[in-house]
Amino acid sequence: MSEAKTHYRTCNICEAMCGLEIKHQGGEILSIKGDNNDPFSRGHICPKAVALQDFYRDKDRLKTPLKRTADGWQEISWNEAFAEIATRFRDVQQAHGKDAVGVYLGNPNAHNFGNAIMLPRFFKALGTNNRYSSASADQLPHHVASNYMLGAGMLIPIPDIDHTDFMLIIGANPIVSNGSLMTAPGVGKRLKAIQQRGGKVVVVDPRRTETAKKADRHLFIRPETDALFMLALVHTLFDEQRVNLGHLESRIHGLDSLAEAVKPYSPETVADACGMEATAIRELAREMATAKSAVCYSRMGASTQSFGGLCQWLNNVLNILTGNFDRRGGAMFPQPVFDLVRDKKGKPSSYGRYESRVRKLPYFNNEFPVATLADEILTPGEGQIRAMITVAGNPVLSAPGGMRLEEAFDALEFMVSVDIYLNETTRHADIILPATTGLEVPHFDVFFNSFAVRNTAKFSEPMFEKSPDQKHDWEILRDLALHLTGREDDGVTPEMMLDAGLKHGAYGAQGMSLDKLKDNPHGLDLGPLQPCLEQRIQTEDGLIRIAPQLYLDDLKRLDESGFSSREQDCDYPFSMISRRLPRSHNTWTQNSHRLVKGKNPCTVQMNTADAQKLGLTDGQNALVVSSTGKIQLPVEFNDDMFEGVISIPQGWGHNRANTAMTVAESQPGVSMNDITDSQRIDALTGNAAFNGTRVAVRVA
Repeated sequence: MSEAKTHYRTCNICEAMCGLEIKHQGGEILSIKGDNNDPFSRGHICPKAVALQDFYRDKDRLKTPLKRTADGWQEISWNEAFAEIATRFRDVQQAHGKDAVGVYLGNPNAHNFGNAIMLPRFFKALGTNNRYSSASADQLPHHVASNYMLGAGMLIPIPDIDHTDFMLIIGANPIVSNGSLMTAPGVGKRLKAIQQRGGKVVVVDPRRTETAKKADRHLFIRPETDALFMLALVHTLFDEQRVNLGHLESRIHGLDSLAEAVKPYSPETVADACGMEATAIRELAREMATAKSAVCYSRMGASTQSFGGLCQWLNNVLNILTGNFDRRGGAMFPQPVFDLVRDKKGKPSSYGRYESRVRKLPYFNNEFPVATLADEILTPGEGQIRAMITVAGNPVLSAPGGMRLEEAFDALEFMVSVDIYLNETTRHADIILPATTGLEVPHFDVFFNSFAVRNTAKFSEPMFEKSPDQKHDWEILRDLALHLTGREDDGVTPEMMLDAGLKHGAYGAQGMSLDKLKDNPHGLDLGPLQPCLEQRIQTEDGLIRIAPQLYLDDLKRLDESGFSSREQDCDYPFSMISRRLPRSHNTWTQNSHRLVKGKNPCTVQMNTADAQKLGLTDGQNALVVSSTGKIQLPVEFNDDMFEGVISIPQGWGHNRANTAMTVAESQPGVSMNDITDSQRIDALTGNAAFNGTRVAVRVA
C-alpha cells in the first residue's frame, strides 16, 4: 500500500483563501482540514472546503468533450472539438462581424489561476467586444467608484478589520461569506476581536443576518434606500462640522461640490423612506466620526440594487470624510505580490468607451453588463450575437431574467461551453469542453490577494496529476486561440507569466519568485496593510476625486425614484432580497450532496406578521410572483426579516425541467432569477439590480 501524504493548498471555492491540509493515500482523500500554519487563515475552514473531494470524484463530472446530436450527447476528440468550434466561429464572424460571437465568464474564472492569466490571449484571438461576466451581477459599482475616484478600477479600498475600532456594515453578511471584496477568513473571530478590544460593530440590513446577531447593534433598513441613508450620514458630517480628512487633506478634490450636493439629504428628510429614526442616523455618523479608527463596509445588498453605484461611491466618501481612508483601522489598500493595478496615470478609462447595441448600457473593464445579454442575442439587426461561448458559468441560474436567457441560448446558431457539468446553461451548447478541477490544478489567487485584509502570498501545487486525455481550462483556451489564429504555440504557461509578475512586482527586490512560493507551501506572511495610496493612486495629478460629476448627476435619478412619498405598490407589495447560505456558493456547489443534504434551505423567509396576514402557515408552499414570472417554494416564518421584505437564496433551481444532472433529480430549490427582471439595473454602472425586486406572495 502506498504511503499516506499531506498536501497543502488554498481553497478556491470562495474569496476567503483558506489554507487547507489534505491527507491522501493512493488517490483517495483521507481528510480535509484547515491548515493551522497558514499565515492568513490560521486553521479556519468552512463546510464548503470539505466538498472539494466531491467535485473531484463526482460521477456526473464531465471529462471528455461532448457534442450535441439528434441522437443525444456524443463523445468526440479534443481535435474534432477545436476544429469544429474554430470553423463555426470563423464562419459566423466572417458573415456578421467579429462581435457576432459573444463570451460569458462565470465566477469560477476569478478563482482559476490559469484562466485569470490566459484569458486575455483568448480574447485577442477571438476579437469580439461582446464580452460579459458575473462581475456585472455582483461588483461593478465598486470598480466604477475606484475608477472615477482613484483612477484604477482594481484599486479597491479594503476594511482593515483587524485594527479598526468601529465597523459599520451595510448590506453584507461576512460571517457567512467570509468577506466579499474583503477577503477575510474567519470573519466571526475578527469581528469578536473588535469587540474584545473595546470597539463596536453595527450592521444595517433589511434582515437580521448571522453577522447582525453577533454585532453590537442592528438597524433595519428598507431595500434600495441605502444611498439615502449614506447621504444622510454624509450630510450629518458636514452639518455638524465633523469632517476630518486627516493626512489626505491636501489630496482631496471636489469637497465643496460634495458638501453642496448632500444638503437636501438630512436624516430627518430620509428617515421615513429608510424605515429608521433620524436620531439613529445622526448617532451613527457621530460614532463613526469620533471613533479612534472606523470603517464603513457595504457589499451585495448595497451593490446589486438600483442605486449600487451611488452606494459604493458614498461608502468611500464616508471613509474619506472621517479620516479613515488609507489609514490603519480604516479602508486600506493591499499590496499584492502580483499586482493588477498597472501604472496608467492619466490614461483614459474604458468606462463608456462603447454602449451596448440594444439598451445603450455602459461598457467597462472590457465588457458589457450581463443584464443585456439576452437582448443582444434576441434582437435582430447588425451586431446581433449569433454564437456564444460560456466559460465556467451558469447564467441561466445566476443572471437576472434566467428564463429569458434560456430562450436566448436556444436561439443561437452555435454555442460552446467550457464546463465540468451538464447544467441549465451548458445543456444549450452544441459542444461542451470539460476541464480539470480543483485538486488537479495549481493555484495562486490572482485576484483575491488584491482584496485581502492582510498581505500574504501562496502557491499551491496540483494534488493529483491530470490524466493524459484531460486539459486544464487555460490549455483549452490556448488551443482554441491557436485554432482560431492558425499560429504555433509559443510555449508560454501561466506559471511562467506568474513568475515574471512576481519578480517585477513590489516584492521582487526582496527575492520574490515562484520558486520562493513553492518553497513555502503554507504561504508567506508579508505583514498587515500599510498606508500606500499616495504611491498607488492612478489619477493624473494624484488627487482623490471625492465628487465625480457622474455621481452628482445620478442624484437626480435617486430623487425621481419617489423615495419621499413611499407609495405602496398594491400589485407587488413586497421587496425581495437574496441571501447567502453557509454551505452554498453561487450555483456550482449544489453539485455536492454533502452541501445540499438535509433540511431544504431554499425557502422564502417572511416576517410572521406579513405571512399571517396572507393566511400562510410556517412550512406551507407559497407562490412568489413578479412582473416577469413566478416560483413556488416553502414559507419560513422569520422575525429577523423587516416587515414588507422577503428573502430567497440565490444559486438554486437545478431541478428545473430538461436538466440532466443526477444530483438535481432529488434536490430542492428554485431559481430566484426566474422572477428577477433583466431590465432592472443600476443605470449608472450597468450592474444588475436583484435586490429590491417587487413581488407579491400568495398561497400556492
